[in-house]
Amino acid sequence: MTEAKPPQRLGRSAGALMAGIAAGVALSLGTDIGLRALGIFSPLGQRMASPLFLLATAYRIVYGVVASYIIAWLAPDRRMHHALAGGVLGLAASTVGAVATWNKTELGPHWYPVALALTALPCAWLGGVLYLRKASRTMQNVGD
Repeated sequence: MTEAKPPQRLGRSAGALMAGIAAGVALSLGTDIGLRALGIFSPLGQRMASPLFLLATAYRIVYGVVASYIIAWLAPDRRMHHALAGGVLGLAASTVGAVATWNKTELGPHWYPVALALTALPCAWLGGVLYLRKASRTMQNVGD
């Protein structure tokens, strides 16, 4: 039989997920705004050139890894599980976005939301692994 998580741990788990997701969203939107301000991305309401969606995909992948790293760092326990839970939420959000925008080709190519959905879990896994490796090295250095 498993024990229920104490409310404090449950709150820390939810907080870790929210903080990591908020960081990923803030980084993505901030980069979007910056690239629009620089004239690299089209203004809102105008379709971007398809190659620019590759750039957006690339930095969203990096930010997904960063977000999952933050989730693992802040998690009270089972850090990889938390990072992957963030990835599942990212997969769900990306899938909903893909379905909602599928027939709205003025928003961009079909492959873009599909790519975001397909990379959500690998990014989460990588962020978790990077945190665990860093934590492992830190623990080894403490023992030296």
